[in-house]
Amino acid sequence: MGCRKRSDKPDLLRVVLSGGRCVPDLRGTLPGRGAYLHPTSACLGQAVRRRAFNRAFRGPGPFDVTELHRQVEQIEQAEP
Repeated sequence: MGCRKRSDKPDLLRVVLSGGRCVPDLRGTLPGRGAYLHPTSACLGQAVRRRAFNRAFRGPGPFDVTELHRQVEQIEQAEP
């Protein structure tokens, strides 16, 4: 979504819109339209700058991505 590169589904993080917030869907089971991005700060930053969440969720935005930032940071710290 942010970097526009293709990857296998297990390598991506699913994001759903919940009450005006972009929420990470780690299990892939939350209801609603989902958008996928690489779980990296660079990809997330590009998605926010390009307003990709507005297009993906077909809304005016801006959407709160605080929780998504936290999750991406945790994923990056956990990876070697």
